[in-house]
Amino acid sequence: MASKSNFSVVLDIGTSKMVAVAGYKNDSGNVEIAGTAKTVSKGIRRGVVFNIEEVAACVKQVLAELESKVQEKITKVSVAYSGQHFKTVSYRGTKITSDEGVVSQFDIDHLFNEAKKAEIEAGYQIIEVIPGSFVIDGEAELNPVGITGRNIVANYKLVICPEEYLLNIERVFDRVGIELGEIKLSSLAVSEAVITEDEKELGVIVLDIGAGTTNFAVFHENELIQTGVVPFGGEVVTRDIKEGCSILLKWAEQLKVQYGQALGDFADDQKVVTIPSYNGWEPKEISFKSLAFIIQAQVEEIVEHVFKQIEKAENHYQMRAGVVITGGTSNLDNIVSLVKFRSGMDVRKANLVIHFNQKNKEILNAENYTALGLLKIVLEKTTTPETVVKKVKKEKKKKESSGGGLSPWFNKVVQGVLDMVDDDNEDVAMN
Repeated sequence: MASKSNFSVVLDIGTSKMVAVAGYKNDSGNVEIAGTAKTVSKGIRRGVVFNIEEVAACVKQVLAELESKVQEKITKVSVAYSGQHFKTVSYRGTKITSDEGVVSQFDIDHLFNEAKKAEIEAGYQIIEVIPGSFVIDGEAELNPVGITGRNIVANYKLVICPEEYLLNIERVFDRVGIELGEIKLSSLAVSEAVITEDEKELGVIVLDIGAGTTNFAVFHENELIQTGVVPFGGEVVTRDIKEGCSILLKWAEQLKVQYGQALGDFADDQKVVTIPSYNGWEPKEISFKSLAFIIQAQVEEIVEHVFKQIEKAENHYQMRAGVVITGGTSNLDNIVSLVKFRSGMDVRKANLVIHFNQKNKEILNAENYTALGLLKIVLEKTTTPETVVKKVKKEKKKKESSGGGLSPWFNKVVQGVLDMVDDDNEDVAMN
């Protein structure tokens, strides 16, 4: 087994949750996952840090849990992050070959370094430079080094974000006392986990419908074409249920998770859920069909906002592979049919397309896809493994598992009943 000093640690910072994963490459070159940890996010609004202290407390908590599982002290963490004002912009660099008419690695490195210093919108900072296509004397080349020619044209995508976003993340990690490693746009991290190179070649859209934001990434002919962020997601669906049904927000969320679906016409109009009486108010009944139509309206709006952004791109590309949907909201029944209808494309739900040496299959579930994709990226970039953890004494005390997901009393729900026992301990009836 490879030394644990070769660990890499990544953290997916989302609006509703944070997921941390530790992993390393073993002696065979395969990725081993040492542990994962999860906590509820606080201080994140629409994917962006707005309360430094609350976010720092959450980061400290999730990393402490991860340390207890892997028995290592974490000193450096790479982060998957998002936010409405993340952008990808195109940059084109040109150069005359330096080695007697043959493209050299020096030429490619020079163009890449020039792209890193490109002038961008005021108040923004480049967080990543992604190489695209190269054109040598008018001919497109995937691997330009060694090609004969004089004029090199290099196309790049620059991932940029407001300087304030980065400053706030840096402040968080300063308070936690851990070095901040690479920052990766969430949609690009999850794409590494859920789509293949063949799909990137054919043309594919990754649609990540999270709690606070909906992120997307567009690929065509193995190039990143576009990324974008719609500043709302599953939380807006929950709030619409709350308003439409006149119920508490926590009940609206559980209605969505337990009984929600994305197409009203497919919902059973004979089934209802009875909401319990609360503080003297009469119980109320909500039909599955009414709930589904509320959800459908908001999900349709999310999808329409995404495709409006895609249609505004510089070029229109045919996405022959279609759309891959992920994120918590993608768990809604019939959401594949809805996105297929609204987009006119083939659609599938995300599944993990990368291999990990992992016996515990629960670690490879959908809520970890973004973190797992980021781990793959970080480990692939680490040619000489960095020491990111240090050995510490094993802790005897184990933390109790939080269980994740819905509260324990919700496990008592049977079909058609929303078992929402509140402080007054009243039961729910089924019709």
